[in-house]
Amino acid sequence: MGQADQAPAPRARTRGKQPRSNPTPKAGRNLPAAVVVGLSMLIAVLGGLLFVPLAFVAIVTAFAVFGVWEIYRALEANGTRMPIVPVMTGTLAMPFAAYFGGIESQLFALLLSAVAVLLWRSIESAAGSANSIFAGVFTLGWVPFFISFAALPLHAAGTTPLGLWPGGLAPLGAWEIAVMLLLVVSNDTFGYLVGASLGKHPMAPKISPKKSWEGFAGSVAGAMLIGVLAAIFVLDKPWWVGAVLAVGTVAASTAGDLAESMVKRELGVKDMSSILPGHGGVMDRLDSIVFASPVAFILYGIVAGA
Repeated sequence: MGQADQAPAPRARTRGKQPRSNPTPKAGRNLPAAVVVGLSMLIAVLGGLLFVPLAFVAIVTAFAVFGVWEIYRALEANGTRMPIVPVMTGTLAMPFAAYFGGIESQLFALLLSAVAVLLWRSIESAAGSANSIFAGVFTLGWVPFFISFAALPLHAAGTTPLGLWPGGLAPLGAWEIAVMLLLVVSNDTFGYLVGASLGKHPMAPKISPKKSWEGFAGSVAGAMLIGVLAAIFVLDKPWWVGAVLAVGTVAASTAGDLAESMVKRELGVKDMSSILPGHGGVMDRLDSIVFASPVAFILYGIVAGA
């Protein structure tokens, strides 16, 4: 019974620990669950967008509500109590304000919500009021206000009283939102595939160590391919419009991802929650969209005459 008899045991244990059937790869996601959940959300969102726009706005609002709730819980765990009632009221109001009233109503809803946060907090104790007010106004601008830009093109398109597209045919504004969402998905998908297999140079190691320059290059290349095809066959625009939209969307999505990673690192959490299998929390999926929505809205306005 010497060392030779005991040597195989560590090797057997080491082999047993190798993730041969583990669905969680290098980038840290459960890939099958992530794909199923991601496709389900995409189908639901695109189905509402292209056929029942009011349902799309309701879905956007629901995502915003869950995202704000996750931020509220994360902040509360770190000692900052956000005024959840006025913030959640503003979150419910802003997407519908953008849909029914346009950008003026959207801005008014943001302003009214910010004032409500200030007034609500002023009747409570003074302890921690500055952090509480800042957290509330910051959250209102970060999530519901930004994501409401996804509903603005639907306001310009117009709908029937039942919220259905006249004649059942989605107008250009709805297709513009659909292309933006596809570009965000392309950014995540190609960035994940390239980054997980080839990523070696971290983009922001102190904020998001797993996000690499190789993955970013994959996001740009993949999104440009999808953008060019979408511009030609969906939007009936020149190919370069798709390239511009792709680059802008990837830049905005990456900034949104890094911004949320910075907030999570400051709060000391890995994911905002675990409500979405393979994705983490709702904010872990909205982080790209909330930045991409206003950028895409601006870019569509710039290239409208192309």
